[in-house]
Amino acid sequence: MKKLKVLLASASAAVLTACGGVDVQTYADQKPALDLPVFFDGTLDAWGIFQKRNGELVRRFHVEIIASWESPTKGQLDEYFTYADGEKQRRVWTLIQQPDGTWRGTADDVKGEAIGKVAGNALHWTYVLQLPVDGKVYDVNFDDWMWQLDENTMMNRSVMSKFGFDLGEVSLFFKKRTQP
Repeated sequence: MKKLKVLLASASAAVLTACGGVDVQTYADQKPALDLPVFFDGTLDAWGIFQKRNGELVRRFHVEIIASWESPTKGQLDEYFTYADGEKQRRVWTLIQQPDGTWRGTADDVKGEAIGKVAGNALHWTYVLQLPVDGKVYDVNFDDWMWQLDENTMMNRSVMSKFGFDLGEVSLFFKKRTQP
């Protein structure tokens, strides 16, 4: 009986988490209007942290992003991560805008596709990242929000979860490199 109660409580938490949240249209009037091929063009730097759900800072990192577009609706983000402990990773995103205006993204460590919607200055992505931890790979859900602050700056906040339970958050600050 105790196991059943725990299972029902877990299922309830997962349902409540799935029902909540902000609609990206909330930001429809916010400026500057985010145009992915314009913002993510050229070389960008990002600095980020990962915090456990209790707020403990676990990792710090820098990302160099080389962004290019073969058309206004298809681009690539080549990301080079360097963590404070010296670990390095690379992720290459392919982004394709759909006829309905949504964006689809793929990367080698993303299960299926990331699905994103833009409204005003905001992008809301959802996807499953295959995250390696201690020699195992876990499928982790990302609820990923980006807000463009000005023509060269963006903030990003991602909530990571599994089975409806928050695991932690990733926060990033993006800055476009300006041309001399």
